[in-house]
Amino acid sequence: MSYLIKELPEEQRPRERFKKYGVSSLSNEELLSILLRTGTSNKSVKELSTDILKNIKINEFANINYNSLKNIKGVGEVKAITIISAIEFGKRVLSKKDLVIQIKSSLDIYNLVKDELENELQEKFLAIYLNNRKYIIDKKIIFVGTVNSSNVTPRDVFREAVKCNASSMIIVHNHPAGSIKPSYQDVYLTNQFIKLGKMMSIPIIDHIIIGKNNYYSFLESNGDLFAQE
Repeated sequence: MSYLIKELPEEQRPRERFKKYGVSSLSNEELLSILLRTGTSNKSVKELSTDILKNIKINEFANINYNSLKNIKGVGEVKAITIISAIEFGKRVLSKKDLVIQIKSSLDIYNLVKDELENELQEKFLAIYLNNRKYIIDKKIIFVGTVNSSNVTPRDVFREAVKCNASSMIIVHNHPAGSIKPSYQDVYLTNQFIKLGKMMSIPIIDHIIIGKNNYYSFLESNGDLFAQE
């Protein structure tokens, strides 16, 4: 028999505390308890939540994977899916909250994506689409994996640009190892995108590489690449 939240004393029920004091008053264990809903045959949901947080530090949840979570005793498939889905939903909400900002420098881009990319264990390739006043229209993850010219295709990037009627765009990817030095593939890919952007009248105005607590801007380092012909 698993323990339900409703079986806890009323003053200990996370949902009751939520209604009475607000979500910010809840501890990490209480927030996790609301997601899990039930405990196990020998542990209450709050005890299970405490066990999970002993296994996974709160700052590690952003990159936790399904299998690692599912293998914690008492979690299982349904609870793992619920937690991973909640984390992903939160990431998507945060990724959209700053889309009304105007891009004035490469630092603006770095500040926009650093929390999302600096601690990623895989390379991610993003495109940030701008209107004619350099306000962000949309931001999309185009590819996850090793970023090179064979798997990041301009077709996918520019299809989205046309779809959202972008006037220009900035491409971004991270280096999980932390270095911001561009690879040969990074340079080649940048040149390919710049050429195509000019042909389609949707210019690439920068390519940003995100490393550990730092970034590299192709525009700042190689401004002549972006000069209009």
